[in-house]
Amino acid sequence: MNVRSPQATIADTPQVGSAVLEQHLIDPEICIRCNTCEATCPIGAISHDDTNYVVDASKCNSCMACIAPCPTGSIDNWRTVWRATAYTLDEQLGWDELPEQQEIGADTAQVDSDTTGTTATHALTHESASLPATTQTTLPMSSTAAPWSAAPVVTQLFGPKADSPFAVAKVVGNHRVTDAVSHGGEDNDTHHIVLDFGDTLFPVLEGQSVGITPPGVDAKGRPYQPRQYSIASARNGERPGYNNASITVKRVLVDHNGQATRGVASNYVCDLQVGDSVHIVGPFGSSFLMPNHPGSHIVMICTGTGSAPMRAMTEWRRREARNDTFADSQLLLFFGARSQAELPYFGPLKKLPANFITTHLALSREPGTHKRYVQDVMREQAVVLAPLLTDPNAYFYVCGLKAMETGVLDAMKAICEQHQLDWIGVAADMKAAGRLHLETY
Repeated sequence: MNVRSPQATIADTPQVGSAVLEQHLIDPEICIRCNTCEATCPIGAISHDDTNYVVDASKCNSCMACIAPCPTGSIDNWRTVWRATAYTLDEQLGWDELPEQQEIGADTAQVDSDTTGTTATHALTHESASLPATTQTTLPMSSTAAPWSAAPVVTQLFGPKADSPFAVAKVVGNHRVTDAVSHGGEDNDTHHIVLDFGDTLFPVLEGQSVGITPPGVDAKGRPYQPRQYSIASARNGERPGYNNASITVKRVLVDHNGQATRGVASNYVCDLQVGDSVHIVGPFGSSFLMPNHPGSHIVMICTGTGSAPMRAMTEWRRREARNDTFADSQLLLFFGARSQAELPYFGPLKKLPANFITTHLALSREPGTHKRYVQDVMREQAVVLAPLLTDPNAYFYVCGLKAMETGVLDAMKAICEQHQLDWIGVAADMKAAGRLHLETY
């Protein structure tokens, strides 16, 4: 394990009278790299590289906003350290497991004496306790609670710790769901993978995810960590009545800087053959769930593989259509991509009847068309969306690239302002009622 020796860091360091910090850390053994914590943090204290997610001790104010959304509990870890020798970001990025708590001497009691407020289980530092109230109470927009009518959810039947049991699923389908197009050297190769769990109990709901661990070790000789993929099938399986589920995976061939690379997990999954066995952990997620009461409306906003949970929700509503349970419900989809060829599931989507779902496509690089993003189309549909923003039976789901999140929220704000609605109040009500869910990466 790449961890600084305690002799050099805490135990023998002469820090009499120094402030003590309850440092927030992320367990790399349990983390599934879903990006929920980084997306949730209201002050940008969480970041990541290709290996670990880490917390910047100089920024973290112990607001606890990241705790509840974490699907694995990896975020809920703390170590008492001297403030001056808190674990650095570089140190955290090099870990493959958390360091043990070290003895820090007689000044440990100063955590309590210097603290003016506490959380449920962890003391705030003196610095964070003195921050303005507006800073401490600023929370992200996304709901951490599921809709009140969501189906009962099961999480973490398997894993995610490396030595924890995993489920074994067999690949029974692997289908490319995008055309062979290329932009800037990046082939848009997206696959629909169907996994059969055999006799293993593995219940999943629309909006949940699973972790897949690719075989082998990384450059440091450590086993690969699981990578998270959203479920793309309805709760009763890709094929109703069968113990299976599907996921949507895009092959990664370039990094965020446009440099050629091969994503370990994505290429492993995209290259799977029918009959192959896969190690699965999860399921994960307890808030990004769909409502199930009659008259509930769903607004889905997505890009790329962010369409996976939207496909799952749409398919469940389609299967329930014969019962007329949702006859008075609206289903709206705002789907963005660079071109039509890059839209996963475009063919099946076009076959859905207009009286079942209203689909709005936003294409940013389609030849011969004006560049549009999902937020642009949302603004065009302000008359439709405005009443839904305040409707207690309307639920909004956003999934896709992180870059879309600000644009989507700005569009919601603009729609509210256009219709004389208080966006701050509307957003707060939606968050509290489990009506606004953001899952970006």
